[in-house]
Amino acid sequence: MGAEAVSQMPSVGRIVHYHSYGTPGGEYKPEPRAAIVTAVNTYDDASTVSLAVMNPTGMFFNEHVAYSDAPKPGHWSWPPRN
Repeated sequence: MGAEAVSQMPSVGRIVHYHSYGTPGGEYKPEPRAAIVTAVNTYDDASTVSLAVMNPTGMFFNEHVAYSDAPKPGHWSWPPRN
């Protein structure tokens, strides 16, 4: 299980935020990116998912991304509700 419990269960097709790492030199800061859940990894209580992450310059795919309640680089979270 991940370090934090997922507040609601993710499912394939849901939109979430993936929090980018940014660049080591600081040219690009960490920031949220839109992502679509492509798989839910049920062996760890759905705290990790596979994502199709959308960036301004293209897409990338990331497997076994851990959940975090607060924005944390390299993790996913639910988008805030306004």
